Amino acid sequence: MSIDQAKMLRIGLVSISDRASSGAYQDLGLPGLQEWLASCLVSPYQLILKLISDEQALIEQTLIELVDSQHCHLVLTTGGTGPARRDVTPEATLAIASKPMPGFGEQMRQLSLRFVPTAILSRQIAVIRETRDHAALIVNLPGQPKSIKETLEGLRDEAGNSLVPGIFSAIPYCIDLIGGPYIETNSPVCNAFRPKSALRATN
Repeated sequence: MSIDQAKMLRIGLVSISDRASSGAYQDLGLPGLQEWLASCLVSPYQLILKLISDEQALIEQTLIELVDSQHCHLVLTTGGTGPARRDVTPEATLAIASKPMPGFGEQMRQLSLRFVPTAILSRQIAVIRETRDHAALIVNLPGQPKSIKETLEGLRDEAGNSLVPGIFSAIPYCIDLIGGPYIETNSPVCNAFRPKSALRATN
């Protein structure tokens, strides 16, 4: 990996679905995430995409590979966070975590409850995974592209003013705190929040 590549934001995207991974239907999670990130991120970034089945051991293995071997700074998963028997994404995520970040799950459910009462059935979480010389934020997102966008971006009124911040507004500063690259966002899509002391001059 070159010096420039080492400094670049690396994002792992993992869609977790038995049917999509087997080819029974087209995966919508990865395209939805790619589209939203392209609209949001100003900083250069690299994506590593994974489409896997709802198997806890496989999910754990994939998350470990993305953080420990691929050196992703951020990993976003979609799918497998409900109460069904095969939904084991949160269990796999917690199993490889160094520390939980409960505020992300709390905010995701608050956002989704604006739309559907069944949001309380969601078990989405976020964690930090740390190795000796690297750390990453891993976030479990909903499975539907519309819900993914709402969760990441938040809610706005008809004039475009923010009503409820999406979770991505906190992610750039979180990546700062764990030693990752400085992330800039497209403010009309997502205004990254940092304390004044953490702001950097950019070109």
